[in-house]
Amino acid sequence: MANYNWNWSLLVREPYLGWLFSGVTWTILLALGAWLIAVAVGSAVGVARTLPFAPARWFGAAYVEIFRNVPLLAQMFLWFFVLPELLPRDWGRWIKRDLPNPEFVSAVLCLGFYTASRVAEQVRSGIGSLPRGLPAAARAYVHRIEDLTGAPVSAIGVGPGRDQTIIRDV
Repeated sequence: MANYNWNWSLLVREPYLGWLFSGVTWTILLALGAWLIAVAVGSAVGVARTLPFAPARWFGAAYVEIFRNVPLLAQMFLWFFVLPELLPRDWGRWIKRDLPNPEFVSAVLCLGFYTASRVAEQVRSGIGSLPRGLPAAARAYVHRIEDLTGAPVSAIGVGPGRDQTIIRDV
């Protein structure tokens, strides 16, 4: 193997170059599709896990536990081979025979919902990291500014660019 001369120039000739570009395109499309699902579903589930409504918390916890604790390869198998069998007969037949690129669609759904469980945990922990006393601290800050300036504060600019305004009832 040490004396073998690898011919890498083959990769930039047809048909290999076309195959490489096709693979990169499908990979990017798969990642974008799964990312969109993961952010949307994961954010909703993560917020649901912080709500005072117990059934929403239970649903969120069950979702995260199921999708995080079943290996990804097993989920790929379930999405592609088992899900069509669990659906009504016509739907399952459509998924297996008539759906364009069923492998791609099942991979996007599987990766999206799998990654959503991780996004949900990040959203939940991010919300949980906020101290409970934040509104009280904000009120104390406003009172301190009023004491220092001697003028009532009626609006506060917040956000990373100070482009969001909170109007205070005085």
